[in-house]
Amino acid sequence: MSSTFPGIVDPTRGVGNLSFDDKGLIPAIVQDFETNRVLMLGYMNAASVERTFATGRVTFFSRSRQELWEKGETSGNPLDFREMRADCDGDALLIKAVPQGPTCHTGTDTCWDEKNEDPAAFLRLLEQVIATRETEGDDASYTVKLLKAGAKKISQKVGEEGVETALEGAAGTEDKLAEETADLLYHVLVLLRSRGISLKHVTDVLRERHGG
Repeated sequence: MSSTFPGIVDPTRGVGNLSFDDKGLIPAIVQDFETNRVLMLGYMNAASVERTFATGRVTFFSRSRQELWEKGETSGNPLDFREMRADCDGDALLIKAVPQGPTCHTGTDTCWDEKNEDPAAFLRLLEQVIATRETEGDDASYTVKLLKAGAKKISQKVGEEGVETALEGAAGTEDKLAEETADLLYHVLVLLRSRGISLKHVTDVLRERHGG
């Protein structure tokens, strides 16, 4: 057993630190980068590992066809590559990716017939979108205008949305309460961005209060 954890695979060092089997293969578990749901299990060889890094699309080695195959070539549902990790022995891979549609060839979200859903994951995605808007967004973007207005202006909007959410919670409909809550959460995320505070920082506080 290796004495060190290989961790994230670095393509600049090649794949020599991985332990392939006698057929030159290594099992690769694919996990959704945003929801952490396990999507599928495939096999890779050195060439498919390198091609995955080169193309940004997860590529496997087909044991039945004895050739490389990029996930989604025929189905139109590729896996956008984000990260690759080796386990403690270097003989199994964890691939983190963003699926573009169902992962299983049967049409289900995962090869275990599970729904790949995590509402909280969209908040993390929205946080990333807001960050991108700040650096690359058009001046006509509402998000960009808010961020340029500064934390005080954004805080005012958060206050307004909070009152509207409370009013809907007290006497409004379920749909309107959901809409006002969505507005509130969006403006809170913009406020956090303006103050340089991550959503993870907030969830860490909640986790600590919950007792770990």
